[in-house]
Amino acid sequence: MPSRKRQPILSSSRSSPGDPRAGPEVAWQALKIGYEDLAGQLAGGMAINETAGYLGVAVTALATGYLAAGFGLRPAPELLGVGYAVAGLALSVLAVRDTAAWARAEARQHPRQAGPHPPFREIAWRVSWTDRTLAAASQAGLVNNLNDGLVWVVLPVLLVAHGVSVTGVGYIKALYPFMWAAGMIATGHLADRIGRKPPIVAGMLIQAAGLAVITAGISHALPAGLAGAFLLGTGTALVYPSLLAAVSDATHPAWRAGALGVYRFWRDAGYAFGALIGGITAVLASLDAAILVAAILTAASGLLAGAVMDETHPAPHAGQGPPP
Repeated sequence: MPSRKRQPILSSSRSSPGDPRAGPEVAWQALKIGYEDLAGQLAGGMAINETAGYLGVAVTALATGYLAAGFGLRPAPELLGVGYAVAGLALSVLAVRDTAAWARAEARQHPRQAGPHPPFREIAWRVSWTDRTLAAASQAGLVNNLNDGLVWVVLPVLLVAHGVSVTGVGYIKALYPFMWAAGMIATGHLADRIGRKPPIVAGMLIQAAGLAVITAGISHALPAGLAGAFLLGTGTALVYPSLLAAVSDATHPAWRAGALGVYRFWRDAGYAFGALIGGITAVLASLDAAILVAAILTAASGLLAGAVMDETHPAPHAGQGPPP
């Protein structure tokens, strides 16, 4: 087997409280590539990995809410994160198998010839701009995580300001990733049946609706937060595995790992953009306005994906691979 390991199982560290991104992102990227190697172009297979990771987020959001309410903000929640990191490292060392051989086998059987391996600069430019389907997936991923970042940073402050208890905020923060995780098994298989584009567009619009519900109903903050979290989680469940599958469809296994890295760069840059836009909007206007701006950007991103993106998985023709 090749010497590099592409699938360290550190799903739980993704949900570490305070989450310093460097370590979790390296582990999460390798994990994604490993599951892509194993699942190929099946969104349903990728959804299993996503479900495991974000169920961890949901459980941790609930647990940290209780820990913060019972023991204070420090150090109990952080100690939970340390435990996750140790458990993930142990699993990675003791239980992981390399998946690069699966990717090579898929490449040999792929209907499109690999040709010369493109340089990384070309892959990055293709995913970011010149391939309209990959570029549309990248911008949708970025905006998806932009509103995710706002939910985790701005929303708790907004809810507390409107009288929601720390425990109530924990319920809302847990419901969002729970719906996200619980829904992905079904939405991944849905994307394998009807194609990638409809779930992506619908999911972004449902997320926008969830953010709008929170803004419109903030005078009743707890029920509005729960309803918004339900819609946000449902929309994200539609979007997440479908975007990964679309990127996998549109790339060759020989250079798919590099393309996924670029896509995930743009997708996860959304966390930074979300925090930046949310902070600036909150300072210049209000916390409510920050959530509303995220709703508008999310709806615009979904409409842009609908206008620009090509369908990468022609589901009506069962048994056929992606278009050449």
